[in-house]
Amino acid sequence: MFKRRLLRAALPLLLLSLGGFGAWLISLPSAPAGLASPPIAASETTALLASLAPTRRQRPLIAVVGINDATETTDYLVPTGILRRADVADVVTLATGPGPVRLFPALTVEADATLDAFDARNPAGADYVIVPAMSRDDDPAVLAWLREQARKGATIIGVCAGAKVVAAAGLLDGKRATTHWYYLKELLGRHPSIRYVADRRVVADRGVVTTTGVTASMPMTLLLIEAIAGRHKARAVAQNLAIPAWDIRHASGAFALTRPFATTVLGNVLAFWNREQIGIELRPGMDEVSLALAADAWSRTYRSQAVSYAQASGAIATRNRIRVIPDAAAADWPATRRIDTYTDQAPAQTLDRTLRAIAGRYGAPTASVVAMQLEYPWRGASAATAWRATSAYAGRVLSHAAAPLLPASAAPQYLELSGNAIQLDHVTRSHRRPGTFPKAIHDGQPG
Repeated sequence: MFKRRLLRAALPLLLLSLGGFGAWLISLPSAPAGLASPPIAASETTALLASLAPTRRQRPLIAVVGINDATETTDYLVPTGILRRADVADVVTLATGPGPVRLFPALTVEADATLDAFDARNPAGADYVIVPAMSRDDDPAVLAWLREQARKGATIIGVCAGAKVVAAAGLLDGKRATTHWYYLKELLGRHPSIRYVADRRVVADRGVVTTTGVTASMPMTLLLIEAIAGRHKARAVAQNLAIPAWDIRHASGAFALTRPFATTVLGNVLAFWNREQIGIELRPGMDEVSLALAADAWSRTYRSQAVSYAQASGAIATRNRIRVIPDAAAADWPATRRIDTYTDQAPAQTLDRTLRAIAGRYGAPTASVVAMQLEYPWRGASAATAWRATSAYAGRVLSHAAAPLLPASAAPQYLELSGNAIQLDHVTRSHRRPGTFPKAIHDGQPG
């Protein structure tokens, strides 16, 4: 009798919550607002390069900083790999403390030094500090260190949601800036004096540089190389990477939380039985840019998690001396669940091929979700096609899975882009180490 009464009492709440959730979902746009990127005046690019030009050392010192517990994979590895490939500066990866740096959504690496060790060796500070997205934008050690580096004259570069960290240090107050599309509202809400600049991949203002989402790390790094060593050097590196252009044009309106995005994510998350670990073999001398792009993308599908493996458990050095610690000690991985990093292709082509592989395995809507998180203008599927496929898939999932009970007050205000799991604001959260196979829902950032 008690159970029957409880069911009668809970049923209206369930229906109300589903109705509120449906209303929220319908309120989302069916497609992004705009796909065109406006032209950029040559004078703006010239001014940006001038602001990035080194002023202290003939061969600059560049520090890439991260926190040990969760720093974004591509933001941390891609600038390091490209800069070391260019050999125009001394590049050091840093961590707040000793021990490995756990990257999200995939991979674990050894940093070159801690913040304290770097300061002891370089009392004058760095020329440039690259700040990736971090799971926490209020780490006191990072914030204090960034303020001190800025005081010593370093140019601070916030990649993707790394702008939130830079802003938390007080270095963006009253300045022009950009960030990952998903975190823009949060950034401006916390720091209303920031002047947002749309339709720009990279924005510089008085010693601080910010970028849009994850894949902006590539054009930003090439712009930095051009500012340090000239156009000819940047062009040579870009050709080696297969990057045709690295200007600052960007279509900000092409990236937004849409109905197809939300429905695809929810469908993939609710299909909790349909998860897999995708193996990526670590080999000495492998390209770290390709590794980062492939591991990052495969770990943002909400269906799969990239797991690095090697025969031994020790760190493996990549082409440009980044030491990657395998997640698993294994001689092999099932052939049907192995990641290809496309060693026969230039690194920048890895992402397109990976997105095509994801589309082939999980469908074009899931590949589009990955591209949207990475703020990458991938045109692998039209919005109409993605919407039809997404709606059908979500319908199948919802008809076969028991959805969690959402209280009426818990209509999601946002989806937390954490790679493999979704956070419904005010609903339910569980935590896992970023970079491991997800058990359920966890907090995170898109990068």
